[in-house]
Amino acid sequence: MTISTASLRSLPPKQALALLLMEKAKRTKRAKQLAAARAAASDYRNDDPPPFAKNVTSLLDNEDHALYCLLHQKAPYKVLWGGRASTKSWGIAEALIRKAAASPIRVLCTREFQISIKDSAHKLLKDTIIRLGMESWFDVTREEIRSKSGAEFIFKGLHNNDQGIRSTEGIDICWVEEGQSVSEASWRSLIPTIRDDNSEMWISFNLILEADATYQRFVAKPPTGAIVHKVTYLDNPYLSAKSRQDMEDDKVRDFHLYEHIWLGMPLKISDAIIFNKKYVVRDFGREVEELTNRIFLGADFGFANDPSTLLRYFAIEKDTDGKRRLYISHEAYQAHVELDDMPEFYTGLTDGGEPSLRWDGVPGARDWPIGADCARPETISYLRRKGFNIAGADKWEGCVKDGITHLRSFDEIVIHPRCAKTAEEARLYRYKTDPKQVDEHGNEKVLPIIVDAYNHCWDGIRYGLDKYIQRSGAIGVWARLGRPA
Repeated sequence: MTISTASLRSLPPKQALALLLMEKAKRTKRAKQLAAARAAASDYRNDDPPPFAKNVTSLLDNEDHALYCLLHQKAPYKVLWGGRASTKSWGIAEALIRKAAASPIRVLCTREFQISIKDSAHKLLKDTIIRLGMESWFDVTREEIRSKSGAEFIFKGLHNNDQGIRSTEGIDICWVEEGQSVSEASWRSLIPTIRDDNSEMWISFNLILEADATYQRFVAKPPTGAIVHKVTYLDNPYLSAKSRQDMEDDKVRDFHLYEHIWLGMPLKISDAIIFNKKYVVRDFGREVEELTNRIFLGADFGFANDPSTLLRYFAIEKDTDGKRRLYISHEAYQAHVELDDMPEFYTGLTDGGEPSLRWDGVPGARDWPIGADCARPETISYLRRKGFNIAGADKWEGCVKDGITHLRSFDEIVIHPRCAKTAEEARLYRYKTDPKQVDEHGNEKVLPIIVDAYNHCWDGIRYGLDKYIQRSGAIGVWARLGRPA
């Protein structure tokens, strides 16, 4: 860890000097290790070239494609931004693996929030190695990736990790994933760290708001020498049938949402967004749990391409400032989870009690009641046999609307930064609008119709709170009294 000036000033002079000498020795040792790795790689000889070198068709080698710059152009910053399914991450992963196979580069893969290695690009890079048939060229462990050429991949989060980032030296390429989430404070910490004259920073992101720090730094006012490309699904000749269908569905349901998700247009903040001006994304700790003795868990079951979810949250009736808040602390979110894998998905533990290599799970998943979608009784029955205290939530006509009304009754909904999918859905869950009725500010008329999309986390949250949700209308009154209507 890098020693800060402030910490040195608080120490006796001899102790401060000793720490400085230790830090200098550590940096010298690291520099020698990097030099030795590069020297060894330059002397390395093998009759067989790296597997990617022959007969590989790639967008990276297409002079007319935005990805071409990754391998064939030099720039201090290479920025790829736009919409979903545009090949940004896929292309960057391939470019890094190809470079790492050929030379002893040191790559830092980072993002704003990385709670564990599962949140990083580790899996994507590993899958890319397999796709390129280069398993024999790389040593892949749970935490690191290294190549025979001496290359090394490091994975770190930026948020509240100023010292950890500053202590990372000798970086040749820094890949910043999901740049839309990176704060201005994190950029101020990271940029001076990647300071070698030949180093590069690769940045990939899907635009949320034009006011976001990353967009302003690298697109609105790009730094000198930067290569900036906007890429969308239109630049992806390998677009899957599923992605194309999702894109067409969004285009029909909500054209503005289609423009934002798929074409990289800035998100319009309007009353059409269900939780507009109601939620925030910010860090919080165990102090929230001390305000209540009740933890809520809610689950939505995936069907076809829809994801399965499990959410953990706290309903605080009177916070320290007197406000009523809902705190969402953990999420599990994954499409195509098999029924047999649900216990591991929920808990983050295998049948043998070992940490899962696939999922982090949700704390307390086996300890607290779980409210779930009653439309899947067979799944609920299976999970109960596996030891989960899970039951189907009630459904009634208008239950979705009533659930949203209940959630909006909180003064504030606080989403922990690690709950990235919940935050994304909070931005995208919306009411239908009428494009033919526009006010003087260009806003379309909001209709009382909830778009059935980007709601899998919020459905889970509703299911966990269903006994607290007040049903509207006369039928709801009789239901609450336990009498027939």
